[in-house]
Amino acid sequence: MSFINKLKNKFKQNEQKEEVSKKYQEGMTKTRNSFSLKINDLIARYRKVDEDFFEELEEVLITADVGVSTVMELVEELKMEVKRQNIKDTNGIKDIISEKLVEIYYGDVQEEIETLNIQEQGLSVILVVGVNGVGKTTSIGKLAHQLKQEGKNVILAAGDTFRAGAIEQLEVWGERADVDVIKHNAGSDPAAVIFDAIKAAKSRQADVLICDTAGRLQNKVNLMNELSKVKRVIEREIPGAPHEVLLVLDATTGQNALSQAKTFSEATNVSGIVLTKLDGTAKGGIVLAIRNELHIPVKYVGLGEQVGDLQQFDANAFVYGLFADLGTEAEAE
Repeated sequence: MSFINKLKNKFKQNEQKEEVSKKYQEGMTKTRNSFSLKINDLIARYRKVDEDFFEELEEVLITADVGVSTVMELVEELKMEVKRQNIKDTNGIKDIISEKLVEIYYGDVQEEIETLNIQEQGLSVILVVGVNGVGKTTSIGKLAHQLKQEGKNVILAAGDTFRAGAIEQLEVWGERADVDVIKHNAGSDPAAVIFDAIKAAKSRQADVLICDTAGRLQNKVNLMNELSKVKRVIEREIPGAPHEVLLVLDATTGQNALSQAKTFSEATNVSGIVLTKLDGTAKGGIVLAIRNELHIPVKYVGLGEQVGDLQQFDANAFVYGLFADLGTEAEAE
């Protein structure tokens, strides 16, 4: 049985996972349409798996923003696997590509890397960072809604005190998710907001505190220094916190998102990525580039505008969403 059909059967056996796989299929339509057409065209033109085939395959993967170094690693592994299995026909390579993509994503670690680090006892603090315009506040609101649905007592901290309307936007999401928002006046010291939010969360016996942060400053203070200051306040008040530092990136910006990830991870030790607007791009391969080149797991992806469209990332569902149209092999060997 092919790898894609194995994934399909795996999802079918679990109703919740099947629903998730459907969201990925729908949300990744643009990437899959582009990717599938190019892969199918490549296989139609090349009957044999040779060096020319691999060169064009590299171009297809790079176009999908999988990332140059990730593509080179993938193609080298594909060449070895083709040789090992003595594959001559290009039709036999579809499944190997999908399997190797999952392997590259997880490496030697387990699928638990995608799970949020929520403490069983005491307050969990999630620091959310990212530049303006990537969907940071919206992602915080959706995450708060999900955690509330799971029975968590959630509080939001309006730490982006510089962007006009940021505090009000977070308050709107707080109302939608039915969670409290701790705020100061616009232009206040973000670290002071976070400090007060921690005190409030402790006194209200909250389970999770999600802290919004500035994506740009209006004064000359370095943004990364400001974020480091906020992080120090959290560490001082709650040893071991923040338990997650989530960097929000816009999937439609492609390689620019990768450079943002490098900059933010140097300042705040990013523990996970929230990749928004994955449904709006044909370059969804950026997920693999982020994971492979920065060694940071993607923890959530945005697959639509609705509250429930922020999905916990699943590399198996992602690859299935990418290859669903190509999984036409027989259901059994």
